[in-house]
Amino acid sequence: MTEEEAQALGWDAIDAKLKEVYGDTEPLHYGTVLPYMLGGEDPLDGISVFAQAEPEPHWHYVTYGFSELYEKEGDDPEISGYGFELTMRLKREGEEEPPAWPMNMLQNLARYVFRSGNVFAAGHYLDANGPIALDSDTEMRALFFMRDSQLGEMDTPNGSVQFLQVAGITLDELDMMQSWRSSGFLPMMEEVLPLGITDLKRTSVLRDPDTAARAEEGMRRDGSGTGSLFIDSLVWQEEKKFMRGAVYTIEIGAKQAPSIAQILRGRIPYREALYLIGPNRPIACLPGDEPQAVVQDDALELHLNEQALEELASRLVPRQGTFTIASLPKVQFHIVKTEIRNQDGEVVKTIG
Repeated sequence: MTEEEAQALGWDAIDAKLKEVYGDTEPLHYGTVLPYMLGGEDPLDGISVFAQAEPEPHWHYVTYGFSELYEKEGDDPEISGYGFELTMRLKREGEEEPPAWPMNMLQNLARYVFRSGNVFAAGHYLDANGPIALDSDTEMRALFFMRDSQLGEMDTPNGSVQFLQVAGITLDELDMMQSWRSSGFLPMMEEVLPLGITDLKRTSVLRDPDTAARAEEGMRRDGSGTGSLFIDSLVWQEEKKFMRGAVYTIEIGAKQAPSIAQILRGRIPYREALYLIGPNRPIACLPGDEPQAVVQDDALELHLNEQALEELASRLVPRQGTFTIASLPKVQFHIVKTEIRNQDGEVVKTIG
């Protein structure tokens, strides 16, 4: 046994946790040829895949590498590495070997985490800007993160680890998740999709009238749990005008405009803020009795009452254009085209 194998305490802990569910069943394991630390492109050390029969045949993918698999290196003794490993469950269609695209997707998610330092948590979601399985016509075009109900959490010698499951969802399900609190959305999705199994052939759960009505009722009752939204094309500027004081221009991508409107309607009436995070300076949309725009701590604050909310939300549509609203006359909004690019950087769709 090598010194590295002797110190693989984190790896052994994952194996032990999987044994609780699968016993002595050996998984199919796909390792990384060239480790990331030695210049390889794949951050994860490996991915194990199990064939599971219940509640329907599916593949269960489990990552090794977001947590500390070997020696303790992080400063926080309570958390191992990033504090989680990712899993995914994909409906099995009779194939003998697990499809490779989920492993490529999990490695891509790992590249994002390793390069940015941003971590995932239960209740997070992600627009994939296209089918989650490339070159397919699936309606699954977004991801959400939930607790893996079979694996849960565990303690290791290097700290705690949570198993987060990635599940494919449709774009209207993503809109619902953004507009409703995850405490309502997640239990409903788990009821409709047992174990959160991703099925590339399914359609939106919202096509069922009863499910759609239940979601609509929940959104009206609870409001949105989305407190911040990252907008990749968000820019604002302040300009001092003679006699008018400060005036502001805000630029928003056409793709994100409807989502902002929908989430604002689930936040402001419930006296809760929505923070729009862009590449540079943020915008804070805050509930207020009197509409106003002010700069505080390098952030533009938009204070919105009911009238200002409806004026703004009704104009946030996925169409290029410029407008102002009566409640905030010193703020000019620009909706600009959004270009959707594939992994090769080619524009595949333009919105706006």
